[in-house]
Parts: sequence; structure tokens; C-alpha cells
Amino acid sequence: MARILVQATLPHSRPKTHEFERVNGRFTLYMNAPPSVGLPFGSYPRLALAWLSTEAVRTRSWEIELGPTFSSFMYKLGLTPITGKRGTTSRLRDQLHRLFITTIRCSYADEKEGRAAGFGYTIAHKHQLWWSPRDPKQRPLWTSIVVLSAEFYDELVAHAVPIDLRALKALKGSPMALDLYSWLTYRMSYLRKPCLIPWEALHTQFGADYGRLRDLKRKLLSHLADVLHVYPAARLSEQPTGLLLRPSPTHLLRSGDSRR
Repeated sequence: MARILVQATLPHSRPKTHEFERVNGRFTLYMNAPPSVGLPFGSYPRLALAWLSTEAVRTRSWEIELGPTFSSFMYKLGLTPITGKRGTTSRLRDQLHRLFITTIRCSYADEKEGRAAGFGYTIAHKHQLWWSPRDPKQRPLWTSIVVLSAEFYDELVAHAVPIDLRALKALKGSPMALDLYSWLTYRMSYLRKPCLIPWEALHTQFGADYGRLRDLKRKLLSHLADVLHVYPAARLSEQPTGLLLRPSPTHLLRSGDSRR
């Protein structure tokens, strides 16, 4: 996964507007989509991003073929094709369109030092989805592809966070669980001493969809239990003021990283 989308993440549920903001310390992620389309949300765009990012890093190419049929692509994400208005095929097709048409802007600000920086991008420079949600097994005449934007591809390759797609497929029922898993394996990749993350900071990073801190805390701890089933080596504990992270093996090593 791209580091910027682990530090701050997509909406968990359908946003009420076409604008969205996440904050993680000095880092802010701002998203904007055409009102007629709307922002991506939930597990589906997260799974798609993880797969696309993995393919881009593996092949070192920003042009990615998605597969001969819609069904074959869905199986790569751990999803079962179900047709119909509320089926998985229509929902994934909709979320992919939202993801590829959304504009993302990132900013870093240190008011104390008077420093600020920012950049913007889209995930895809071009996308061609020739599949029919009504017949996901049908092989179209043309290949469905995504061409990542140069800005996103460069950021991804320079700052990729290793994740295990099998873990994401196991956690696909909860967007928060997906976010927590990616965040934990990223934090553990460089953590060298115990670190307390305040509940307030976790609320701004993960809980924009939860108005009250206690609601976020309850949901986060519930999904964290699921994450620890697939990532049992992560060492952490609940504290009255936050989550205490202790140095642990990251779930998937970077190439050339010998840390255990």
C-alpha cells in the first residue's frame, strides 16, 4: 500500500458530501469527487488499491491489466461475484469508478517550525473497465486496464508499505480492520521503543465516521481483535489514555529487510 493511504485512509461508510478529510498529526489527506459520482468508501476500494499497488510494485509498471473477466478480477480481491442491483458486481464497479475519478491532496504542516508542503494526484491517469456487472463471466472484446498516475506511482514505489493480501481478504468485512492491519504492520516496521498513541489521535486518524470518542474506542478495539487473529505477533495493549505499541515483527518484510 502507498504510505500516504496508510497514514490517512478512505471513508469507512458513505459520506454525506463529495469532500472528505483525514488528519494524522501533521499530515492531512483531503479528497474531492464530482457530486454526481461521489467518494469511494468501504472495503471494496481498499481491496482494489491493495491489489493494484501490489501489481505496480511487483511489475514496476504503472499500466495494470485487471483480468480477462470481471469474475476473475473479483476473485483476485477475495470477492464472490453476485449480480443484481445490490450485488457485489454492481457495488465493486461503482466503487472502482469513484476511486479512479476522485482527486486526492496531501499536505504536511508544522506550524511551530513554519514549514508546510503539499501535493495532489489521482490514483488513475486512465481507466478502462469493459466488464458488464450483469454478466461477470463474459469475456469482453477489449482488456480492462488501469494506468496509474505518474504522481501516485512514484509515491507508491518510493514509499510502499508491505502488506499480506491474504490478511486483507480475511478482514474484508470491515474497512476499519483493513486500515488497522495496514497501519499496524507499517508502524511495527520502524518502531524501536514502546509508543503510546492517544485515543484522541486515533479518533482523528480512524474515527472521522464516529462522532463520539467512546464509540470509536469500542469499534476500534472490536476490530483490533480480528486484526490480531491474522497478525498475532503484534504486541500492543489497551491503556486508559490510548494504545501502547511495543516493538514487534512487521507482518511482511520489505525486500532486503532482515528484521524479525
